[in-house]
This record gives sequence, C-alpha cells and structure tokens, in this order.
Amino acid sequence: MQDSEIKIIDVKERILADNDRAAEEVRSRMKEKGVFLVNLMASPGAGKTTLLVRTIRALKDEYRIGVMEADVDSDVDAKTAAEAGAKVIQIHTGGSCHMDAEMTEKGIDEMGVDDVDIVFLENVGNLVCPAEFDVGANKRVMILSVPEGDDKPLKYPLMFQVSDVLLVNKVDTAQIFDFDFDMLRANVDRLHEGMPIIPLSAKTGDGFDGWIAWLKREVNAR
Repeated sequence: MQDSEIKIIDVKERILADNDRAAEEVRSRMKEKGVFLVNLMASPGAGKTTLLVRTIRALKDEYRIGVMEADVDSDVDAKTAAEAGAKVIQIHTGGSCHMDAEMTEKGIDEMGVDDVDIVFLENVGNLVCPAEFDVGANKRVMILSVPEGDDKPLKYPLMFQVSDVLLVNKVDTAQIFDFDFDMLRANVDRLHEGMPIIPLSAKTGDGFDGWIAWLKREVNAR
C-alpha cells in the first residue's frame, strides 16, 4: 500500500469536537435553569477544597450552592463541602484525569439543579487534562498556589490561556518560597493578557474579598 493511500483519523480532534457540542448543551441547560456553573481547576494540594469551603461559607446566605466533587476515588472532599453547607454530589471519574461535558451533565442530572443558584465543579487535580475539556461552565477558575512557583505559566500554558481568572493561593507563604508576583504577571500576560489575578489565602482569609467580589459580579451579570 502506498503512503498516500493510508487513511489518518485524528481521534483527539473528534473527541474534542464532540465534547464541545455537549458543553454547549450543558451551558444552554444551565442558562434555562438560571444556574451559574464554575469549573474550578488546580493541581493537587493547591487548596481547591479549602478555598471552596471558605467560598461556600461566604456565599451561602445569599446564594444556594451546589458542588460536584470530581475525583478518581474517595469522597473526602465531598463530605467537607457538604459540612460547609452546600448541596453535594461525588463523581468518580474511573481513572480519568479530567471531567468532560458528558460527565458534567450526568452529575447535574444526579444532583438536580432546581434548588441551586451556583454550582462549583471541583475538577480532578492537575494542570493538563482539565484545560483541554470544556465542561459547559460559565467561568473557568484556576488556582495556583505559591509553593508551585511563578513559572507555571511557562510549563502549563493552555491552562492559563483558557482560564477566566487566576487565584494565587497561600500568599501567606510567599516569603518562604521566594514567589515573584511581578514575574507571574509577566508570564501570564504572554499567554492571556489582562487576565485578572487575585492573590489570597484560603487559610487566613487575606485577599478573599477580592475573589468573592469578582465572583458576585460575574454571577449577577449572567
């Protein structure tokens, strides 16, 4: 067989195209329900759950909060979010390193969204796969923790390109880890110029008002 006769199928391209169509269906459904969906993405240990718990406590008197916890296994984070006052469902991804739109829709079906205003999807912890798959969220929120370093935009560019806001967590450790915020800003601007960067500490609460204010503006503007 000649090389010119070999048929090449780009499986990844087809998968992403199918996922994008499913994501638009999720977005349309959430719009009809009046629900704001947030895709929360970060590395393991960046502080997603701690930040989510403080966020739930800050918003629960004003908004009805739902949480979809995505993990390869366990329900530890789901229990923590439920104790904070959110309606929660645990999603086990069966070894997958990310959520996709179809998984998200199944999670929405199981949880039910008639009694919530905001749903947070705590995605599987890594900076690669979740960036590639649109889950139908209104906003993609990325958390970068200070111990991870200010060079992460250079190593994981797509995550910074697709995110709508960057939360820099654990700012109370900045001096210990010699974190350079100016360098981070410069690195981010090469990929996503002007993306909001909000330094905060989910542990101490420093800077948290800025995140809550940003989120409320986005929710109320939908």
